[in-house]
Amino acid sequence: MKKQHIGFDLEIYEGIEELSSTDRGLLEKAIEVRENAYAPYSNFQVGAAVLMENGEVVIGNNQENASYPSGLCAERVAVFQAGALYPGVAILAIAISAASNKHVVDVPAGPCGNCRQAIMEYEIKQRSPISLLLQGQEGPVYKCSSLKDILPLGFGNSFLGDS
Repeated sequence: MKKQHIGFDLEIYEGIEELSSTDRGLLEKAIEVRENAYAPYSNFQVGAAVLMENGEVVIGNNQENASYPSGLCAERVAVFQAGALYPGVAILAIAISAASNKHVVDVPAGPCGNCRQAIMEYEIKQRSPISLLLQGQEGPVYKCSSLKDILPLGFGNSFLGDS
């Protein structure tokens, strides 16, 4: 038996004001679009803003449905829209902001498993990392340099013989 640790480096900023102007602008866009989320069941609103290599910013927010599995997370709304609007253009970064009507979200909320898998698909397709900026309603901002950091041992096309 062999034991191996898998980990990653995470940048932690005390607040949005510590970010570069580009990162701050992207996170501010995610916060803005979060306000338009349709979340009548969970009361948990998420906004996502995707920075494309061509400088465009694509947005998304969570869209719930009474038939819960039919809803879609903010991250996938934004990433899939980016792929539809700008096919072949690499995604550089995704900012994600989460809030609740029930309590203050003061820690960053990472993407769910389905969203991690969807974002990883784009990292594989474009052969370059996608950085993540994560923040709750207030508090620290986490920055990861790649989706692979938070999804080690991820499932990709190499398992299907399509690498």
